[in-house]
Amino acid sequence: MLKIYKIDAFTNEVFKGNPAAVVPLEKWLTTETMQQIAAENNLAETAFFVEEDNHFHIKWFTPTVEIELCGHATLASAYVIYNYLSYDKNEIHFTCMVGDLFVTKNEDWITLNFPAIETQTIKTPEIVAQAIGTHPIAFYDSRSKYVALLEDEDAVQNCQPDFALAQQLDKNLIITAKGKEVDFVSRFFAPQSGINEDPVTGSAHSVLIPFWSKKLNKTTLTAMQLSKRTGFLKCTYLNDRVEMSGQAICYLVGEIFI
Repeated sequence: MLKIYKIDAFTNEVFKGNPAAVVPLEKWLTTETMQQIAAENNLAETAFFVEEDNHFHIKWFTPTVEIELCGHATLASAYVIYNYLSYDKNEIHFTCMVGDLFVTKNEDWITLNFPAIETQTIKTPEIVAQAIGTHPIAFYDSRSKYVALLEDEDAVQNCQPDFALAQQLDKNLIITAKGKEVDFVSRFFAPQSGINEDPVTGSAHSVLIPFWSKKLNKTTLTAMQLSKRTGFLKCTYLNDRVEMSGQAICYLVGEIFI
């Protein structure tokens, strides 16, 4: 029998932000079993972690695949560790496929410290304009995500993507623009990973924070992801690292009978 927590991340209200399932483990399950649990949960991501010496090794699964990095499920995991696992330190050290992740808390705000991921300008593939219904101002590549810069916040908000076309891209897609009341806004589409649109995406902000910091010439930024559930982030660019802060709230605590 395993404990499972469902946490809404990047929000302080249930039914908003990005929901993630969190399953603390004493020892690793098989990859097949973790994938089956993630598919059964049918959330954007399910996080599993095991405490090892002075850190936690963390893994994330969508309903269909294991992924290398997930921000909101890391925030959700930290929330569980701080609030349910009798953890009395301020900093949590996670290790994962991409390296070291660090988490701290200040009252009810949890701050993720992730590697910064840079972008390079490339020619816009023809299928992108068809998939998102508009021609980006510019188009960028990063390690695991494409970034389409749109004209304004309304263009991001009103985008109605063709997910069948977006799935033909070899990477997930971020659309973004300068915000009206925050520094920048975005949405994130990942049909290749079994998620048409992710509500609030921490890993996307590992790309967006350095991108917008350089565009706006500032290192402290605010961001809003404009999914139906929405999510708000406080962001800081630290050259080779980024920080993103958000809140979280528990929706459900349960048990898995395996």
